[in-house]
Amino acid sequence: MKKPNSSPAPSAAPSTADTGFSYSRPYFEELVDTALAHAKKLGATDAGAEASEGSGLSVSVRKGELENVERNRDKSLGVTVYVGKRRGNASTSDFSRAAIEQTVQAAYDIARFTAQDPFAALPDARDVAPQSKQRADLDLFQPWAINSEQAAQLALVIEAAAFATSKRITNSEGAAVSAQQSHFFSAHTHGFRGGYASSRHSISVSPIAGKGKDMQRDAWYSSMRHPDDLAAPEAIGRYAAERALSRLKARKIATTECAVLFESPLAAGLLGSFVQAISGGALYRKSSFLLDSLGKRVLPKHIDIFEDPFVKRGKGSSPFDDEGVKVKARQVVDAGEVQGYFLGSYSARKLGMKTTGNAGGSHNLTLSSRLTRAGDNLDAMLKKLGTGLLVTELMGSGVNYVTGDYSRGASGFWVENGLIAYPVHEITIAGNMKAMLKGIQAVGADTYNYGSKTVGSILVNRMKVAGS
Repeated sequence: MKKPNSSPAPSAAPSTADTGFSYSRPYFEELVDTALAHAKKLGATDAGAEASEGSGLSVSVRKGELENVERNRDKSLGVTVYVGKRRGNASTSDFSRAAIEQTVQAAYDIARFTAQDPFAALPDARDVAPQSKQRADLDLFQPWAINSEQAAQLALVIEAAAFATSKRITNSEGAAVSAQQSHFFSAHTHGFRGGYASSRHSISVSPIAGKGKDMQRDAWYSSMRHPDDLAAPEAIGRYAAERALSRLKARKIATTECAVLFESPLAAGLLGSFVQAISGGALYRKSSFLLDSLGKRVLPKHIDIFEDPFVKRGKGSSPFDDEGVKVKARQVVDAGEVQGYFLGSYSARKLGMKTTGNAGGSHNLTLSSRLTRAGDNLDAMLKKLGTGLLVTELMGSGVNYVTGDYSRGASGFWVENGLIAYPVHEITIAGNMKAMLKGIQAVGADTYNYGSKTVGSILVNRMKVAGS
């Protein structure tokens, strides 16, 4: 099975007339300024406000027939008011002046009667991203001029490609096309003003192979900021079908302990668990298996993790974080050693540290190994695995972030002597995240981008596999 590739095609940003939004940036600025002025008039110590709008089209088909067409359009004005060390929040979808003032009043009243929190405050002014230094070259907004008929036709092409792959593709859970875009403007009384537009588009399909008790389902998709960067629809359908077909005649296996190779889309989940464990909320609540890990080696020496908020068209790119704080590229893990946490202003204060510009989450993360070579594709990683389990699907959310205990339902392939022997299902893999992270033996060059995380397949030296 060869994964479909996307073919980037540069395109100029659309003019304001082509954005498809109902509200302009100047109008949003006016709404936000009105809210902030009213908060000050009421006696607020500080305040912040954000106006936003989102719109999109989602179309799905199933077995050659149109199943669903949905258009979404939403708008919101959110207001945060501080009265000393008390904080209140309120929001509205009504942009009239009376509604804005009522929303500000509601936030102010909530703040007045909320318990004091010594860490409740806007970010420090010195941390705020000045307008003059906010990156404007990230190319995050590329709207897709596609109507419902065109989207339906595209979805039908994707599904038809899946069915055409083999007569053993007997059914489908459908194919879908989604085109989404949004923009916002935010400001607060510690000097921040900023906003931008962004887009996110996707195509997907879920074919079913086989009949009766031997039916197997799989799926594949492509998601990008620019529609021209999406993988070819026929390639998506074909690859999803090949994945489903490869799972036919899956077996159960006996309970064992062995090395486990996580396919690259699932490896991104391991990176996500690591991020969760060293994020501010988990740390100050002491609900993390990686407490006090700063400056300590929690991964092998060959592992690095890099964060870059400034990747063009990156799904985790942004000129500032959700609080308007400056962001920067940084080494999160160097030779297995944690160099920094993921902190917003509030969690940083709780921990007696400085914000890392991660209010709202991580930016574009790349996990890499210094041992990886250009030829380390999935076949090469299977050879490194030798005999063990290749995991291609996980079920359930079995991670205890306090203890690190890990247990997930899984399916995939049993591998012998570096070659896939047969598909397996109805198994559970278990371990502890601390040991799993330290037990990463290799990372593949078969990199996959899942949201804001990019990583190749990950080989973990040993896990428990519960079967029949």
